[in-house]
Amino acid sequence: MTQTKTKDTTNLFNKYDQPGPRYTSYPTVPYWSPNQNPSPEKWIHEMRNQFNLANKKDVGASIYIHVPYCRSQCSYCGCNTQILKNNQILENYVDCLLTEWNLYQRNLQLTSPIKLEELHLGGGSPNILSHELLTKLIEGISKDVTMGENQEFSIEVDPRNTTLTQLQLLRTLDFRRISIGVQDFDPKVMKIINRVQSFEQVSSITQAARKLGFHSINFDLIFGLPLQTEETTERTFELVKQLKPDRIAYYSYAHVPWIKPSQRLFSQDEIPTGEQKRKLYELGRSLLLDFGYQEIGMDHFALEQDSLYQASIQNKLHRNFMGYTNKERIPLIGLGASSIGDTWTAFAQNEKITKLYQQKIENGILPIFHGHLLDPEDQILRRHILNIMTKFHTQWNDNELWTDWLDNVPVKLAELEKDQLVMLTPTSCTVTKKGRPFLRNICMAFDAKLGRIKPKDQLFSKTV
Repeated sequence: MTQTKTKDTTNLFNKYDQPGPRYTSYPTVPYWSPNQNPSPEKWIHEMRNQFNLANKKDVGASIYIHVPYCRSQCSYCGCNTQILKNNQILENYVDCLLTEWNLYQRNLQLTSPIKLEELHLGGGSPNILSHELLTKLIEGISKDVTMGENQEFSIEVDPRNTTLTQLQLLRTLDFRRISIGVQDFDPKVMKIINRVQSFEQVSSITQAARKLGFHSINFDLIFGLPLQTEETTERTFELVKQLKPDRIAYYSYAHVPWIKPSQRLFSQDEIPTGEQKRKLYELGRSLLLDFGYQEIGMDHFALEQDSLYQASIQNKLHRNFMGYTNKERIPLIGLGASSIGDTWTAFAQNEKITKLYQQKIENGILPIFHGHLLDPEDQILRRHILNIMTKFHTQWNDNELWTDWLDNVPVKLAELEKDQLVMLTPTSCTVTKKGRPFLRNICMAFDAKLGRIKPKDQLFSKTV
């Protein structure tokens, strides 16, 4: 019976493994239209409207701060990063972040202080900032806002340069969540991706964070890295089991050497692909479920006591450019190079090149590079895709959450329904437990942009 089930799963992975978006937004960034690009004035207008709406609902806003600097280049990384050359660069960058924040406050002209419920530092390696710069940044952001009752401050950290005193400072600054970039524990894998860190380092940080009162600790893990095997994956997960973080993000390695030249350091023979990669995913996923984790969304697992799992069973889970969160908090202001803001009705991304970002800030201009104003169809389909990603279910009728594209969905999902990955009615779609590894494929049926214009080049990583 087990062999039959394994064979069936492998066949499904083979069948549905195709390039597809990760749906951190809809429309996805490659499909943002130049004709729907918001001007800075329009962007501020949309942001102001959303702040006023949030105030009426007594909902707080989110801030994402991107710190693109790292001490060294991890060769697998697909993020917008650069290697730090001197610490003065960090001081200048923090000054720009605070100036950008002041630009927002001045342009928004809100009648009441911003209510802040969520702040996340990502990168790069945000904990590359010194104690003085971290303090300056967070106190500068916080001084003119009202804090929500259950505000959540979180940060991504590189265990190779995380110290006890830094963790103590973060708690003093009201950080309650921490995400540790583990990726893998196998020495050969860590060496080839240029990210050598010991289990003892990660264990020490995890235990210290718990003692200091961080209420949620996340590990980032990646499958499909060079030299990974089923044996190395099992060993990594046994070590993860010993530390039992509250959350796990189990990401697929996206091999995009045409975008990230550092990935050309790997030979094709060293990278698990196809069935080999799918076995690594299924092994890791099954081990996490055996360890007591619950699958709360694409790539994400949480223990039952964690707020993400609690939000999932209460149908409150949300997903944005920061990943999964335990509550829908909109608007989202993105600060820093390449950050993306979200008003639900519009997206805007900052300049990706740090120098261009800083030049606009120094000239008193919001550093927007491009964006997308969502039309009515976009907003409806965005809600359906978000529902699939967070609730494993979405529904519509003639009067609510309806747009003509939905006529195509049953046809596009017919094969997935036949394979028992979804259950369809004329007005709903439900993802089965068997279908959860295929969320990206299911969302693609709701993606009108992708359905109407297939990309000529490979824009996306494989879905499984």
